Amino acid sequence: MPVVTHTAIVTGANQGIGAATARALAARGVDVLVTFLRFAPAPDPSVPRDYFTARESDAGAVVAAITGAGGRAHALEVDLADPLAPAELFDTAERVFGPVDVLVNNASGWVQDTFLAAATDRFGRVLRAVTPQTFDAQFAVDARAGALLIAEFARRHVARGGDWGRIVGLTSGGPHGFPSEVSYGAAKAALENYAMSAAAELWPHGITSNVVKPGVTDTGWVNDAVRAQHDVSQPEDVAEVVAFLCSDAAGKVTGNVITLH
Repeated sequence: MPVVTHTAIVTGANQGIGAATARALAARGVDVLVTFLRFAPAPDPSVPRDYFTARESDAGAVVAAITGAGGRAHALEVDLADPLAPAELFDTAERVFGPVDVLVNNASGWVQDTFLAAATDRFGRVLRAVTPQTFDAQFAVDARAGALLIAEFARRHVARGGDWGRIVGLTSGGPHGFPSEVSYGAAKAALENYAMSAAAELWPHGITSNVVKPGVTDTGWVNDAVRAQHDVSQPEDVAEVVAFLCSDAAGKVTGNVITLH
């Protein structure tokens, strides 16, 4: 029988959960377009320097790890706040690998904001007031880009008569609120809702759509105060769940928010 090759787009995959997911999918034979955007987060003395270094890096190390292990990966830097970005990502993936049948909406425009007049959260991390800027930074990437990527995925999949597809989103906070990270939680709640709509609408075309809600995961930001209060997971723990949802074995799993601890 011929070997079935899948192509994935994993957003925000130069570090953390996205990078681990790209590696996990590639290890299972999936060709991966790794997207990233280098930027310098606002200074925060309570957060380890490694977090900032990772956010400012390109995806070269991720691609090298995948190709060094015999997989196939290609990196593309793109600002997902640009409404034209989804078409560019899919065009690139199709040119390099072929039609995309796996989409992992992992990227985030995370900015920690609050309704309170507080300078720091309980872990000593810097807080900002909710403003149009904190709203736009997160809704443009976590909500709008996620929706546009799903729409681009669906349009191309249906047009070519595809019958197998996987969509996975990453969330945090969700519909019940996220104190001290209120815009982030709200944007992720929107992404969850888009993913559930996709599960209902795209099932007849062989596409499953699920969301993974990790517990506290050390993507570089975890400080000693966080570690003292939480059971901290590693990005690879989350990536294994995402990779399962992108597999043939998860063909009957759709319309779920899967909570990890």
